[in-house]
Amino acid sequence: MNNKKIWVLVVVLLLVIGGLLFWVWYQNRELNEIVEQMEIEKEELQGEYEDLAIQFDGYQNMEIRNDSLQDLLSREQRRVQDLLEELRQTKASNARRIAELKKELATVRAVMKEYVRQVDSLNADNARLTQENQLVKQENVQVKKQNTQLTTENAALTETVTRASMLEITSCNLTTLNKNNHKTRMASNIRKLQFDFVIAKNITCTPGIKDLYARVTDPQGNLLGESEERLFAFENEKIPYTIRQEIEYSGEAYEGSCYCTLGEQENVQKGFYIVEFFCDGNLIGSFPFQIKK
Repeated sequence: MNNKKIWVLVVVLLLVIGGLLFWVWYQNRELNEIVEQMEIEKEELQGEYEDLAIQFDGYQNMEIRNDSLQDLLSREQRRVQDLLEELRQTKASNARRIAELKKELATVRAVMKEYVRQVDSLNADNARLTQENQLVKQENVQVKKQNTQLTTENAALTETVTRASMLEITSCNLTTLNKNNHKTRMASNIRKLQFDFVIAKNITCTPGIKDLYARVTDPQGNLLGESEERLFAFENEKIPYTIRQEIEYSGEAYEGSCYCTLGEQENVQKGFYIVEFFCDGNLIGSFPFQIKK
């Protein structure tokens, strides 16, 4: 082989080697560009996963009154954290896995979107129910106020009716008598007290036989004729009386008299005496009297 052929062969080999080197350089440059692009895509995908994780954290802090939905959100939140951790450990050159993680992100977003819709719907229902409960509470308060007012009015009406049906002694006169039932004004001679009274007309009172009680107290406040056996009911208590007398009341005005006979040890003193009349468990009249001599 002459030198000319050798040089041609050398040139050809150099051209081939140069072409191969250029091809290798070109391929490496393209591969580097692809790797750089994959790095960028990985960083963007990682950022999207991190944003999604933050969104899940926000929904976890919300008050969700549905245990099942709360569990589903927690499960998806853990799934996002796991996928994010896997993405961080995946090399940028693993295009296949990065593409799969990108699809997983789309799936998780769709799931989260549905859960968010359910949460918003549930919160809207809760807000509506809360508002309805507030309205019901306000209505209940109003009803209670009305019931209280009606109860008060009924009680007042009942008291008015009760008072209207009570007997009332409108006048009472005292006559003092001696032992012979003759009138006397000398305190030392008085042995009997005669009370002439008038009961007013009252058509609302139930007619019939009634027990009329009288309590007579002396100037010192002592009850005349007091005895443990002479008691009547008044304001849930048993209290002593001086006089008890049956009357027949028809609803029309009634005039009557009752008597207090003094005991052997009871002497009339000068001063003011008080007689109180009771009937049907009510105080129906109270009158003061003065004995001067």
